Parts: sequence; C-alpha cells; structure tokens
Amino acid sequence: MRYSSQVKPISYLKANAAEVLAQLTEGRNPLVITQNGEAKAVIQDVASYEETQETLALLKILALGHAEIEAGQVKPVGEVIARLRAKQAAT
Repeated sequence: MRYSSQVKPISYLKANAAEVLAQLTEGRNPLVITQNGEAKAVIQDVASYEETQETLALLKILALGHAEIEAGQVKPVGEVIARLRAKQAAT
C-alpha cells in the first residue's frame, strides 16, 4: 500500500473530521496527517490498531522465544509434558 495517496494536512482533518473517520472505518487504510508540510501523525481505525497491537504482541513473544533458544534456555518436550502431567495429577 502506498501511503502517499493517504496524506492530508491537519486543516483537512479539522474541517472534515467526521468524513475522515468514516473513511478510516470503511477503508481501514491509515491516514498520514501533515503540519507545515511535514508528516506529524498517522491515524487509523480502532479495529486496525487492535490488530496491529495483537500482531506486535505475537512478534514479541516469538522474539523472546528465539532469544531463549539462542541462550540455551530450553527443555526437551518430553520432560515438559511429564512435568505438566505430574502437576495435573497432583490437583
């Protein structure tokens, strides 16, 4: 996706806020807001924002897992399953 087609000055946002929000919700494309000719903010609909945050959380979990593997902080799967079964049997 090209963001250059989704660039508007802050004055446009001020004058057309309701329309901009409707377009964001319908099209789900972020909008770059400029001030004095410079990009200053990006706005997006809530659903897209939530999806982005969920994706980032998953990527962080993967990165942490990869770092643990690199650091040798791993256990054989059989050992983990046996420990989980033992805990389950104890309850």
